[in-house]
This record gives sequence, C-alpha cells and structure tokens, in this order.
Amino acid sequence: MSIFTDIDAEFNALRDEQYAEFQSKLTPGTDRSRFIGVRTPELRKLAKGFGQRDDINVFLETLPHRYFDEYQLHSFIISGIRDFGTCLGMTEKFLPYVDNWATCDQLSPKVFARHTAELLPYIDKWLASEHVYTVRFAVGMLMRYYLGDSFRSEYADRVAAIDSDEYYINMMRAWYFATALAKNYDTVLPFIEDCRLDKWTHNKTIQKAAESFRISDEQKQYLRTLRR
Repeated sequence: MSIFTDIDAEFNALRDEQYAEFQSKLTPGTDRSRFIGVRTPELRKLAKGFGQRDDINVFLETLPHRYFDEYQLHSFIISGIRDFGTCLGMTEKFLPYVDNWATCDQLSPKVFARHTAELLPYIDKWLASEHVYTVRFAVGMLMRYYLGDSFRSEYADRVAAIDSDEYYINMMRAWYFATALAKNYDTVLPFIEDCRLDKWTHNKTIQKAAESFRISDEQKQYLRTLRR
C-alpha cells in the first residue's frame, strides 16, 4: 500500500465534520471541500508516525496537496525533521505551496533554533518573496528565534521595511512588534514613537501590546497615547 492510501485511511477514520466546518470558517479563501476535519493533536501524532517511514519523501515531494489537512500534516512532519539541511530544503520546497495562515503558522521547525546564524540568509530571501505566506513565515521566524537575548535592531528594521497591503503579512508584522515590545521594550519602542510602521500595522501593534500580559500597565498606558 502507498503512503497516500495509508494517510487517506487515517484521515477518514479521524474525520470530524463539525471541526472541518469550524476550521473552514477560520480560514477564509479556502474552499470548504478541502477540509476533512482531523484535529491538531491527531495530526501531530500522525506526523510522528509517518515521519519515520522510509517513503515519507514521496508524500513531502508530491505538491500541491488536495486537502488542508494534508498541508497541516506536511507542516508538522517538516517541523520534526532533525537534520538542519534536510529540514531547510523541505521547507523551501513547501513554502511556495502554503496558501493559508494556519498552515504557515504551524510550520515551525525545531531544528532552526540551533542554527540561527545559518538561517538568517534564508530569512532575508523569504522576506523579499512575492508570496504572501513566505513573507509571513519569515517574519514569524524572526519573532520566534531572534527576540530577547538574540535581538538586534537590524532585525526589526527588516520587518519595519516591509511594504505590503496584504492583511496576513501586516497582521504578522504587528504580532512581531507587539512581541518585540514585550521582550525588548526599550530598543523597540522607538519604532512606535518614530512612526516607522504604516498606520494600520502601527495601531494593530499597540492593540496587541495592550492585550499582552507581558507588558506592564504603565507601558500599555504610554503605548495607547501613541495611537495614530
């Protein structure tokens, strides 16, 4: 039996129509027929099992997929690959096919945390992409691995410099700056004070920061005065 037959069998056994309906509403722009309704914990379990198969590359290299659930499974499998070079290669092959925010945000390779220096040139390349979710993924990687003690102002410069009208890019930019304020407040605050962001992203950043439990009440109060 092929790996596709086995995946289909698992998906059919785990199908949840109500959950599929719920997911489709959270992912506008993706046709309802593409949702099977396999819940995330089950997909993670499947990823661990299928990721060990000798024929897993047959699945990973057969793109595009038919179903949203297959894209989610793909993301979880890549995220668990332990070899940096292999994981990076699979990520680069996959990114052009990612067509929704949920799959983009589930793609979070653990091995990248140990190779941040090698990853940076690829992040720069992804930031320059014309593909919405490749750019979103790149900003997400800067948020995940390059804040706190790893932060440099030049990383925030790259996110601030993005010029896009795409909602899913700018929402991630706002998420990035709100998280950066929580982790590197003094260094990141000038990006808000000096209006380095477009108005929508600027105000959404302040909104998200004001909702964060990691930012003090005093800081929130000041940030609210900077709304445009």
